[in-house]
Amino acid sequence: MGAHRSKAIEWRRSLEQIRHREGVVEIAIAHGSAGQGLAFDSDINPSVANLLWRLRIVEVGTEEFAVERPSSNGRPIDIPRGTALIGAVTIEKDRWMFRSRVLGIWTPSTGFSATNRGIRIAMPHHVERCLRRATRITVTGMRLPKIEMWPLLEPSSAAPCEKAYETALQRAKDGFPPVAPSDGVLPKVGAGFQATLVNIGSGGLGVLVEPEDAVALSYHRLFWVRFGLGAVMPIPIAASARIVHTHIDAAHRVFAGVSFNFDLNPAYQSVVGEQIIQVISKISSSAAHDPEHDQPVRAA
Repeated sequence: MGAHRSKAIEWRRSLEQIRHREGVVEIAIAHGSAGQGLAFDSDINPSVANLLWRLRIVEVGTEEFAVERPSSNGRPIDIPRGTALIGAVTIEKDRWMFRSRVLGIWTPSTGFSATNRGIRIAMPHHVERCLRRATRITVTGMRLPKIEMWPLLEPSSAAPCEKAYETALQRAKDGFPPVAPSDGVLPKVGAGFQATLVNIGSGGLGVLVEPEDAVALSYHRLFWVRFGLGAVMPIPIAASARIVHTHIDAAHRVFAGVSFNFDLNPAYQSVVGEQIIQVISKISSSAAHDPEHDQPVRAA
């Protein structure tokens, strides 16, 4: 058996093991040519950061595998066929990165609800081992966005801020130049800090907080958060959010699972959800299928 075929079989076997453990693959839409290997996307398009999902693997085949459909605030997100992707998986102590593309919609045959949908991803020809620089978090090869966080001292004070962002988004939708609310539009908050947005899920975010700022997580559970993705998101996403769990890595940084909080304004959930969907649509349109990506390359 040739080395290339042997490594490809081993890779598929590893994905199948992850699937049996109900594990995940980390997926981001690539910005720029899919034929550029694993070059940093920030070198290709420095104005756009990567938005990363953690998606469960639901099926593994010979030429493709499938993951659950990404979503935001309960709303499914469509990623068009041919969209270039960057992916990463953790196998024991190593992380492996790859480039691939979306093949289309995955529909389950057995073992899943008939309403369950997913996305089919081409089996990568080439994977690269990268340093595991933070427990459970892949940061190598991706330009992850920064997120601003402030302890929310008075939850009801977020209502006027939410209205300001909703109005700004509506004006942009009506054709006016997009203008984000000023920094003066903040609820009643404590001292803020910046963290790294490492992934996004169906109802919240994963953030990485540096040791010097992590003390705030010990005293507060509710925060006002705000983040953008560069030029593709001139009006950032801003909302109340609750810390639901934390994990300290070997470098004493804190990974925090954060859930959006719409208890006092349920209608604002649809505003944030629609904003994320619009951003994904814009990013996807710039990550169109590149025929060069179909050319086989040597396996790692």
